Amino acid sequence: MHMATQAAVAANDRPVMRIRDRAEFRSKPRPLTMRAETTVAEAVAEMSRRDYGSVVVTDAEERVQGIVTERDVMKKMVHEGRDAAATPLSEIMTAEPRVASADDDVLDWLRIMSNERFRRLPVVDSDGRVTAVFTQGDFVSYTWPDLMGQARELAKATVFRNWHFFLIGGGLMVYTIVMAIVLGTV
Repeated sequence: MHMATQAAVAANDRPVMRIRDRAEFRSKPRPLTMRAETTVAEAVAEMSRRDYGSVVVTDAEERVQGIVTERDVMKKMVHEGRDAAATPLSEIMTAEPRVASADDDVLDWLRIMSNERFRRLPVVDSDGRVTAVFTQGDFVSYTWPDLMGQARELAKATVFRNWHFFLIGGGLMVYTIVMAIVLGTV
């Protein structure tokens, strides 16, 4: 279930940003957890009270069994006209969701989440107990500066690789400006 650890990812010759290295990891509030037999109505009430978008369904040892999101409630309850007070979370949860380790690489998980179309990622400790829930939005704050840095490096590489074209183009531009000045003053 876990992604490759930092040591394995480092073999790709790119910097590794582990989930635990993100500022959000330390500041995240405790995830909302409930048992599978909890009713959807109880879960929605607590999600609303805390302004959370999901609840992690856990066993008695806090090990992840599933996850229920606002989208699950909308599609599997509201759309189907089910009774939230009579429906346990186990009936609408995504069972055995993907989980990450705090040592996993942020970019690997962002790619997986994008490709597999899920937005919430429970992070578990070595015993499989949930410690945090990361969202795609948590990762975007890391990747945006990274993408800007990559764009800068690509631009530099393009200029240096094609410097002769820039030199010729710059020379033509200077010649054109000088000629415009000379001819404009005659």
